[in-house]
Amino acid sequence: MSSRLPSLFVSHGSPTFALEPGLAGPALTALGRELPRPRAVLVVSPHWMTAQPVVSTAAAPETIHDFGGFAPALYRLRYPAPGHPALAQRALELLSAAGWEARSHPGRGLDHGAWVPLLHLYPQADVPVFQVSLPARLDGDSAYALGQALAPLADEGVLIVGSGSLTHNLYEVAWHEPEAADYASEFAAWIGEAVAHGRHAALRHAIDEAPHGHRAHPTPEHYWPLVVAAGAAGADAPTRLIKGGIEHGVLAMDGFAFGQVPPAGVPATGAVAA
Repeated sequence: MSSRLPSLFVSHGSPTFALEPGLAGPALTALGRELPRPRAVLVVSPHWMTAQPVVSTAAAPETIHDFGGFAPALYRLRYPAPGHPALAQRALELLSAAGWEARSHPGRGLDHGAWVPLLHLYPQADVPVFQVSLPARLDGDSAYALGQALAPLADEGVLIVGSGSLTHNLYEVAWHEPEAADYASEFAAWIGEAVAHGRHAALRHAIDEAPHGHRAHPTPEHYWPLVVAAGAAGADAPTRLIKGGIEHGVLAMDGFAFGQVPPAGVPATGAVAA
């Protein structure tokens, strides 16, 4: 059995996902129990964007509450996972070798695109976490290339997570709307089919080619982490849906595992079995 870890795309939706797990939260918790224990989790999130990739090398990253206007309980939450400076340095080396002008950031904490879904995936905060920033001027091809550059880490015990949202039109969010908008459902279904059939070229160009792509993503930064995760696994990898439904009318919360999910008894390379 291969010890290579899959890469994940997770939808983090609204910050309230931390307190309101819906369908996606329990699905992530179940997946976290199923996966072999990683040496570390690498998160790429649209809530840390820079001109070129930056790798967080903090040994004890702080929990960043990078949002406003929510209930006080949300700001009291902390995710005290340690960092992993050595594996962060390895990510920096891989990015540099692939031609990215990458640099390190020793003081960067975890934005809510990282810690909110990790509250569900690893609720004990006992797996080290570091982040790689999302380059601001990506397109589908360069987002995929970013994932390819990071891909060797999956053979070294690192769980690569692209955290975004399957749909992300904040102009149309309806906080108390139980019914899913048709356009969000149609876009999510199209992406799910492309993922299931390994149509990675379609994923790279989905904003322009999928039904309602520009309405689902008026700006593309919450979509690119899906393409990064796909690039880290490759088009031949098996896939699994992480079902999340649609929240607040328009926020599709589905995620995907790209790659074989090894049994929990098979340790990730360099890791101790769970």
